[in-house]
Amino acid sequence: MNSGNFFAELKRRNVYKVAVAYAIVAWLLIQVATQVFPFFEIPNWAVRLVVLLLILGFPIALFLAWAFEITPEGIKRAEDVSPNESITKRTGRKLIWTTVVLAVIAAGLLAFQLLRPKTASAPRQDASAARTEAATGSLPEKSIAVLPFENLSRDPDNAFFTDGVQDEILTNLARVADLKVISRTSVMQYKSGAQRNLREIAQQLGVAHLLEGSVQRAGGKVRVNAQLIDARTDAHQWAQSFDRDIADVFAIQSEIATAIADQLQAKLSPTEKTAIERAPTSDVTAFDLFTRAKNLLLNTSFSAVARGSYLQAVELLDQALAHDPSFFEAYCQLAYTHDNLYFHGNDHTPARLAL
Repeated sequence: MNSGNFFAELKRRNVYKVAVAYAIVAWLLIQVATQVFPFFEIPNWAVRLVVLLLILGFPIALFLAWAFEITPEGIKRAEDVSPNESITKRTGRKLIWTTVVLAVIAAGLLAFQLLRPKTASAPRQDASAARTEAATGSLPEKSIAVLPFENLSRDPDNAFFTDGVQDEILTNLARVADLKVISRTSVMQYKSGAQRNLREIAQQLGVAHLLEGSVQRAGGKVRVNAQLIDARTDAHQWAQSFDRDIADVFAIQSEIATAIADQLQAKLSPTEKTAIERAPTSDVTAFDLFTRAKNLLLNTSFSAVARGSYLQAVELLDQALAHDPSFFEAYCQLAYTHDNLYFHGNDHTPARLAL
């Protein structure tokens, strides 16, 4: 089969239409997972699992579209269906209309996310103190939100490093099944800078405890301050400062997560303890590059103009993996980035798909 016939056959078997429909459905499922899972207290790793499964499912969907065909008698192998019996045109029309409906839903959801006020989900600021106290009194005891840490370094570029420290502590706590941990997406609206009303934040997020802190990086040293606050009483339940070499930052993150779990009297299984103590990478430079890429992706919307941000993230992740080829989370983020470049039409080439 020559290349011309091959691409014509791809079109006849609706492979292109299936690819577009799959991309839209995958994006919608990811949005549902990121928005709904935290509400039902589903751990953060479940969202990552959904993304990975969707990535793995893409080539399978294309293979099924190529190898099988829907007929009035049921699903048959494409080779077993004669041209006279084929209804691929009718199936293709159904796929087009389904894709259009899904695209309209996706566009509406994207427009809602871009246009809604950032504080739209917050309760009214003038709620009575009695109502606030009643709400916080019923909060789960073993619940916590890790608020964005403050960057105290002179170099503003270290803000990425600070976000990475906060994110790793949050991820470690999310590994503890006995804890309710609010997702990173939900807490980033409380970025340092404005005065925080901790009791109101706890009420908005539905938690009894808040963890806040700061990171100061200078040369080969790092100082991390962390404090656990019972938002129901505004009392400091635990606080500690860590002054260490920069290479020990991963140990600091693990120690803080373990201390918090202990303070909240959460049951920690041996598997969870091992997962918390396992550093994401042994290379601080790789971690820094990974954090920059991750922040870039989190602040990039799915659109044609996002191509530059995605390519920059790919470059940062490639550099991170060059420093540490065993950095598993960097590989996952890199696969996610290539996936978005392909799915959303920014680089819809076989070369990108092969990556």
